[in-house]
Amino acid sequence: MKRLLPGFLLGLALLAPGFSRAQDAADAHLQPKFEAGIAGGGGWLPDYPAAGQNHPQGLFFPYVIYRGEILRSDAQGVRGRFYNSESIGLDLSLSGAFPASSSDNDAREGMPDLDWLGEIGPALRLTLWQDRRLGQRVNLELPVRAVFSTDWSSVHYRGIVAAPELSYERLNLLAAGARLRVGLGPIFATGRMMDYFYRVDPQYERPGRPAYDADPGYLGTRLQFSYRLPLTQRLSVVAGGRLESFHGATNEGSPLFREKWNTSVALGFAWSFYQSEARVASTASPFD
Repeated sequence: MKRLLPGFLLGLALLAPGFSRAQDAADAHLQPKFEAGIAGGGGWLPDYPAAGQNHPQGLFFPYVIYRGEILRSDAQGVRGRFYNSESIGLDLSLSGAFPASSSDNDAREGMPDLDWLGEIGPALRLTLWQDRRLGQRVNLELPVRAVFSTDWSSVHYRGIVAAPELSYERLNLLAAGARLRVGLGPIFATGRMMDYFYRVDPQYERPGRPAYDADPGYLGTRLQFSYRLPLTQRLSVVAGGRLESFHGATNEGSPLFREKWNTSVALGFAWSFYQSEARVASTASPFD
């Protein structure tokens, strides 16, 4: 949720490998069961929701793709597939987000840093409309995730986030294997999660930054897009952006709430250096 909710740049890099192969027609329904590679990217990202300040952020890491019947790490991210059809999907989904240094943020100066965030929880997908011929669909996605923070020495529970989203996806736009996704939806969080971003304890009071206890409720609304493009059979790039509105947010009164708009841009890549000879058929849906 911080820097980009939920882990937008990290999500871009993780999602890119799923389209690292520009498949031709004869191979369109077969994919390697296992892939390994390197992914990374960078972007101009908000420090946290309604922060009013952006900073450059980047990440490079190895990745694996495993296309199993239940456990999968693929174009949809890392997930456990409890149920999947063309109209309904139920996954165990994971996500993450970057840390933010309080010394680099005017509103949080002198306060503890924001650590890495990890999220885990069920995600229900309802496909409202689909055109298989053109490779496009509209989904209602309903993820609910528990959030944890870590500085790599300890782990803390940070509450629950719910982010229903109406999304549009289009495959093979401008190039074979390409994928466009546009999503719009509100974000809601429990008190623990809101406290993590907006609470000011008495020991951190300063002129213009009074003590504040955050409330659960509406965090904001986001419009986001990403476009993934395979350049070769093993290399793909992904670009994305996000516009977030915090008008009417529950914690507008926090002294850490500085701006009602956040904008973000990011660019990533994925290079698959190993693909197994074993192949698996894609599911009934061309999007999976």
